[in-house]
Amino acid sequence: MTPCEQLVMKHDQIPVERRVVLRLALALGAAAAVHMIAADPAGTPVRPGGEPPAPAPAAGPPAGAQAGPGSYRLRPMTSNTPARFRPAPPPVRTRPFEKLPEPGSDAMVLSFDDGPDPRYTPDILATLRRYGVRAMFFVCGEMAADNPDLLREMADDGHVVGNHTWSHPLVPKLSRGAIREELGSTSEVIERTLGAPPLWYRAPYGAWNRNSFEIGAALGMEPMAWTVDTLDWTTPGTDTIVRRVEKGAAPGVVVLSHDAGGNRSQSVAALRRYLPALIGRGYRPTVPHRS
Repeated sequence: MTPCEQLVMKHDQIPVERRVVLRLALALGAAAAVHMIAADPAGTPVRPGGEPPAPAPAAGPPAGAQAGPGSYRLRPMTSNTPARFRPAPPPVRTRPFEKLPEPGSDAMVLSFDDGPDPRYTPDILATLRRYGVRAMFFVCGEMAADNPDLLREMADDGHVVGNHTWSHPLVPKLSRGAIREELGSTSEVIERTLGAPPLWYRAPYGAWNRNSFEIGAALGMEPMAWTVDTLDWTTPGTDTIVRRVEKGAAPGVVVLSHDAGGNRSQSVAALRRYLPALIGRGYRPTVPHRS
């Protein structure tokens, strides 16, 4: 019997049920190939505003970024669809949250961007711990990768660790692939360090677009902006930062500050003053919850 005849005989011996399964697998593989070559649509900028004008952004994460074809896994949304090209679950938001969803009369959120930075983040964490307060930290992947112990300290204290992209680019200037790299690489670092991916993200400079909303949703994240901008990145003085937070305090507001990206000693000093003042006025700084 020739090798060809042997191959035919072996094929004929495969049960009918297995042949059906094999044909289905081949069909699904072909469908995946179609999804992979589909072009990405362009996005439209959405800018709540509040941060400084952006410098010319890089095309994507630096060479040290961890993203790639086999990189961060998207959360399962539907069955029998390649995970990396699975559509986001409806509805995909067209604007970020700017206030705490369904706040209590005394609830508000303190948030810190651009870290973690070993020069300032530990002092901010110590102050929050002293008053038993939880906050949101939107971290940049390149900073998180260099400071995993601070990331773990945030999580151990009950803070929410969110995604602030890898290298802090101007998102609307990026292609869909570059946005996936920026968000996916950062989510991968957070998941690898903390054992769970982030559930929230924030666009650098407050510059959002349709692509970022869709890709963020596909990664299982909700967009969070802010209500009160301390403008602490301008180093306006500790008194000014304190005054802006106390003046803007209200139920459900989200306060934007920074724990990295420059000299943040004023931000550290201001937190030590306005946090006990907010608590004294009956406010309860907390974090949003997601199931």
